[in-house]
Amino acid sequence: MPVRASIFLFCLVWITMAQLLAQEEKEKTTALKDLLSRIDLDELMKKDEPPLNFPETLDEFEYAFNEHGQLRHIHTGEPFVFNYKEDLHRWNQKRYEALGEEGYGVIVLNPNENSLEVEKVPDPAKKPSPDASDEPAEKRERKEERENKKKKDFYEKYRNPQKEREMEHIPIRENSSPEEHTLYVWDHFISKSLAKNVFIVAHSYGGLSFVNLMIQREAEVKNHVRAVAMTDSVHNVWHQEANKSIRDWLREHCCNWVSSPEPLDTLVDPMLNDCPRVSAGTEKHELTSWKSFHSIFKFFSDAHKDHEDESSSSPVTTRSSHRIKNEDL
Repeated sequence: MPVRASIFLFCLVWITMAQLLAQEEKEKTTALKDLLSRIDLDELMKKDEPPLNFPETLDEFEYAFNEHGQLRHIHTGEPFVFNYKEDLHRWNQKRYEALGEEGYGVIVLNPNENSLEVEKVPDPAKKPSPDASDEPAEKRERKEERENKKKKDFYEKYRNPQKEREMEHIPIRENSSPEEHTLYVWDHFISKSLAKNVFIVAHSYGGLSFVNLMIQREAEVKNHVRAVAMTDSVHNVWHQEANKSIRDWLREHCCNWVSSPEPLDTLVDPMLNDCPRVSAGTEKHELTSWKSFHSIFKFFSDAHKDHEDESSSSPVTTRSSHRIKNEDL
């Protein structure tokens, strides 16, 4: 047999074998997929798995955030361990998800950004024509040179070598002030959310913006907000002309952690009898929120518990009881 013919025959046999092997592998793959499709992997993973009953709070999980904001075990000080139970990935994943569900959705307002800064486009119509001046060219050049030197000295003094630009501020629609921004976020996001219990941290001017929100949306705020933690707030209920019902509500549902040399949570004599004032444990205005972090969340937790207790113990209102109350009034 010629060499070429034998080589051709060998190649033909090799290709045929390869095709048969590929077909066999494909059939095996198809059979495996068919088998897996009939197996409920989720049910298979549940075999010998402990019940998915997990704690509902960080304290019950025995975890807490330390002073550096790190999540640590309250007894061992160790970081969170994902593989709490070996070879039970699904159970560990469910435990991890349960831990991540502290019951809080967070909205961070940005009330200080109320406009966009853009470079002002010069109006060509206002520019004087080079030929409009009656001054001699030499005198005009000396004058321009002096003006340029004056500008250069000014910018060098403040270490700003950039050329002078005239800027203008364009107000953001319906958000042109902190008060407008707070009201906008409340109307479009917070009041429309599914949250049943709203807790607010209001720092500095944020306290004033919240009081303004109460004045504008008193009934809505009282219906949703359970507690307000102010930190070095600059609000003034009298200057803002808050009515008596708002002032009473603030005294009951609000606490202001103010900058003070006293230890954290020490009661501070209020200048105005609007809401309790306690020390934030620092004299630095910008650190009051951070320093009072743990106290604020305890304050929120207590307020939530009180609200739940009141809701569970309140009697069912009937028409007769409602009529008696009206008659008493």
